[in-house]
Amino acid sequence: MTVSTIGRYEVEEELTRGGMGVIFLANDPFMQRRVVVKVLINQRADDDIFREFFQHEAEIIAALEHPYIVPVYDFGWHDAQPYIVMRYMSGGTLEDRLKQNEMKMTDIAHLFSRIGEALDAAHARNIIHRDIKPSNILFDSQNEAFLTDFGIAKSMTLTDEAGTWLVGTPAYMSPEQMDEGKIDGRADVYSLGIVLYRLLTGELPFKAESMTGFVNAQKNLPVPDIHLIRSNIPKVWQEIVGKALAKNPNDRYPSAGEFAREVREMVSGRWYLRKL
Repeated sequence: MTVSTIGRYEVEEELTRGGMGVIFLANDPFMQRRVVVKVLINQRADDDIFREFFQHEAEIIAALEHPYIVPVYDFGWHDAQPYIVMRYMSGGTLEDRLKQNEMKMTDIAHLFSRIGEALDAAHARNIIHRDIKPSNILFDSQNEAFLTDFGIAKSMTLTDEAGTWLVGTPAYMSPEQMDEGKIDGRADVYSLGIVLYRLLTGELPFKAESMTGFVNAQKNLPVPDIHLIRSNIPKVWQEIVGKALAKNPNDRYPSAGEFAREVREMVSGRWYLRKL
């Protein structure tokens, strides 16, 4: 997809593309700032469900207006293709950083504070993200973390019009998402638990070559021992990760914020004092 302008936005370069859209870095000549423009790809633009998902993302983020969620500036149409305009995050993604080097524990605690608060705000509005993963956590120029990509978010009060689709990224999906049953904010807690596992070990807890393999792993396999992968990681992290990745949602942290607080207390040392 080669374009010079999308609406009033002057395209500088293509940043990435995924299953639903193409993301461009662009300039807003009216506001004199760089922005990100996400365009629904041609073959999806003719699909009513994908068009609805795409517009739904803009509506959700605009309604949330949370300081730790990447804001939407504009929504429009480029010929027959809908597009969303969002704040440009020059610091890249958490996925990028995971590929470069390990994060400091204090940075992990700070990141979880922000993402946990963002998720609590979404869940309070009855919105489940359903696709928490490192590539959906972005950083600004000040290295502050933000949550993005609510394109497949689901309202807990509405019927999922995607029917029987499995919606999300298999390596990060909760067992109940794979059952296509009723889910709540604890599904996002599970996915955030996998993010933490990867931050601590550099690896995913469950690996598979197929969707069937991931379904079996997420639903049936125990969480691999972190200490066996990274011997320098205190064994007590296994208790925290294990609770976030409990197969039964009732056994997990009840909220992303509470999970984040546990991570902060572990990093600060207060977690140990509570156990005395």
